[in-house]
Amino acid sequence: MASAGHTPLVFASAEEFLQSDAPASAICLITDVRMPGIDGLELQRRVGIKYPRLPVILITAHYDDEIRQRALSQGAVGFLHKPFDAADLLGAIELAVSTRPGD
Repeated sequence: MASAGHTPLVFASAEEFLQSDAPASAICLITDVRMPGIDGLELQRRVGIKYPRLPVILITAHYDDEIRQRALSQGAVGFLHKPFDAADLLGAIELAVSTRPGD
């Protein structure tokens, strides 16, 4: 991430992310689908309501086409299956940054 010019912020949970100031200034959100507490799809939904300009990329180790379709229909700009390589993630980030609404 650093070599591509990005400075990631890491949070222990979706709740911690939502309680921080990060959503207001982040260029994109990368979240796992399956997490304890608020899962990735619910985090995506909440972010979409409060921060509609924040692009979301979801990642998962569990292939589920229904979840993929739901994420994309909720506006996800990327959906990656683990394991993925760095080029795929960086490509999704670049797409997210270049397609931010209102930019």
